[in-house]
Amino acid sequence: MKKMIFAAALLAVMMVGCTTGENNNKDEENMNTTLNLTQEWDKTFPKSDKVDHKKVTFRNRYGIELAADMYMPKDANGKLAAIAVSGPFGAVKEQCSGLYAQHMAERGFLTIAFDPSFTGESGGEPRRMASPDINTEDFLAAVDFLSTLDNVDPERIGIIGICGWGGMAVNAAALDPRIKATVASTMYDMSKVNVEGYFKSEDTKEQRMEKRKAMAAQRTEDYKAGTYKRAGGVVDPLPEDAPFFVKDYYDYYKTKRGYHERSGNSTDGWNVTGCQSFMNQPLLAWAHEIENPVLLIHGEKAHSRYFSEYAFEKMTGVKVEGVSKTVGNKELLIIPGAVHTDLYDDKNGKIPYDKMEQFFKDNLK
Repeated sequence: MKKMIFAAALLAVMMVGCTTGENNNKDEENMNTTLNLTQEWDKTFPKSDKVDHKKVTFRNRYGIELAADMYMPKDANGKLAAIAVSGPFGAVKEQCSGLYAQHMAERGFLTIAFDPSFTGESGGEPRRMASPDINTEDFLAAVDFLSTLDNVDPERIGIIGICGWGGMAVNAAALDPRIKATVASTMYDMSKVNVEGYFKSEDTKEQRMEKRKAMAAQRTEDYKAGTYKRAGGVVDPLPEDAPFFVKDYYDYYKTKRGYHERSGNSTDGWNVTGCQSFMNQPLLAWAHEIENPVLLIHGEKAHSRYFSEYAFEKMTGVKVEGVSKTVGNKELLIIPGAVHTDLYDDKNGKIPYDKMEQFFKDNLK
């Protein structure tokens, strides 16, 4: 019972969004934006002196304006290969995605780290909602934006999705052949976890029906109240008997290591109904038809490793368990000793930046 309670709490963690920023100061490029963009450096990682940084905005095909941080190699010339980065699910661009984007810019790529619709500094109402369609579209809109930049080669664009946005990245790759290379790091399949629960702990017809009933009842209550009830972010205070994976999230989102005020995982979470549509819209339904290269990266000791193994099997038809594997242009890389949040930041030096750099240089050429 305790395991199920903590699993439910963590599911709430993974359903977290953020409010818009409070600073009205904008640079000239963003004078026409409707968003409030914070111009000061407010990331959870130090600013690199090897790249230039600025805020940019773009719109998806639903008209939602997205906010992003652009990182450019200093003194870069000509048209560059570009990478769009987002995730984890419930994080903001000032956390993991920005860190990845800055590192890849140091290695010669023009990169953007964006807040998905309804979260962070991006637009979309009501706040703290998620959608397998709209959030996949966010990646495609990032490709639209990058494709039109004068200093980007539109034939050399890749994406990186972290945690829950890893599943969205794979889905985007299945939809859009403009995405020439895809990395999914410490991936979650948000459809799978919403349908089955964690570790298949809710994987019966009866349990799914109970979740549907609870979600439907919450919608009625929200409509009566005229507002949306929040699911809560990472559990705080942390119970002494919490499972390791809950402690793992706490160690990142609730401490100086990764806390950010706009991150729902750090604060009060997604709306309770925020992920309802994931329950009958499988993200990886067409993963087997992705023609361009995909690199899945996961920690050996991560509680979530089975999501990347499942994705690899969907793409290749080859079943794996706990080992690195390459089939054609699809690769599963298992990082020895790494837990889930080891691939969120540089605390333990587990993120394989060299591998990602080579992957993108090989496939964005």
